Amino acid sequence: MRVNRQMAPVLLGVAVFTVSLGSASGGLGVVSGLPFPLPLAAAAAAGTAAWRVGRSWWPLAVVGAAAYVALAMWPPLVVASYFAGTRLRRTRDIALYLGVAGVVLAASVAAGRLAGGTRELATATPANALLMIVAAMVLPLVYGLWIRSRRDVLAAARERADRLEREQVLRAEQARTQERARIAREMHDVVAHRVSLMVLHAGALELGATDERSAGTAAVIGGIGREALADLRGLLGVLRSPEQPVPLAPQPTLADLDRLLDQSRALGIPVTRHDHGEPRPLGSTVERTAYRVVQEALTNVHKHAAGAPTDVHVRFLAGELRVEVCNRPAATGPVALPGSGWGLAGLRERVELLGGTLRTGPRDGGFGVVAAIPVEAA
Repeated sequence: MRVNRQMAPVLLGVAVFTVSLGSASGGLGVVSGLPFPLPLAAAAAAGTAAWRVGRSWWPLAVVGAAAYVALAMWPPLVVASYFAGTRLRRTRDIALYLGVAGVVLAASVAAGRLAGGTRELATATPANALLMIVAAMVLPLVYGLWIRSRRDVLAAARERADRLEREQVLRAEQARTQERARIAREMHDVVAHRVSLMVLHAGALELGATDERSAGTAAVIGGIGREALADLRGLLGVLRSPEQPVPLAPQPTLADLDRLLDQSRALGIPVTRHDHGEPRPLGSTVERTAYRVVQEALTNVHKHAAGAPTDVHVRFLAGELRVEVCNRPAATGPVALPGSGWGLAGLRERVELLGGTLRTGPRDGGFGVVAAIPVEAA
């Protein structure tokens, strides 16, 4: 049974008072025939000092030494010696305490010889006197020293474990920082550089185009490239300084969907939008996810079915928002553009995190992407 930490000092004080009173009144000791108020007062003082021993041990040691010399009252001296062992750290202090034990021994022997009788036999004979002082002071002191050493070893082990854990976390954080910096360098040197070249060539094509359609297409390509560069700069800022706050641009929602569709139209893909149900605000998380679904689906159309007529259906249902992007067969063959293969997988994870579902696959000779996003995700 565990004892409440607040009750432990009280219980210790009561125990010291009870056992001290018994030893001084003859029940557990060698002193008898003394006026009752004297053992009672000594036991009360010992109990009070034991109750306060958590704050300071030396008052209990003083009371214990005086009570042992005068009344052969040993319990307070035992408790005080134990707490002295748990508190004393310097060798000089321990030697001083043992010297005081010798003085107490001598004073007890002298008091026993003056008292005579049973008291002299128990505390004044050499063997009994040495046994009493060893049992009352030396052994509790040694036990307290052992307890303190054990606590110090455990504390050092815990501190070492905490330090190793902190060092491991620091090394892992350093490794992550270095990897983020390496990724940022690679993205800057490869991706950002090539996107910049794409924007420059698109600008040159726009200026040198001989017809309006080519100039418009080049302008769209340049605008998309500049947006990609802006997104890359923000991402590189996060990778290089993850602790520093970076300015956040507004995230796209369904209100930005028409602009996305216009970009695809300008690049030669006939895209038709169909809204079903009563449009209503659904929360930034739901609308942003729906936007990303359409964005990824149109990207795949550009890669694999350039020029294919595409329908985008946005269905506002009672409990969910359903987005469908379906393209019909392209008039020309598929365009072999490189892809990571992770676009739809990442999109599925994004939708499923909101409790929704994503279905993809061939549909009516083309390809379809259907996402159902619960409105509760808002």
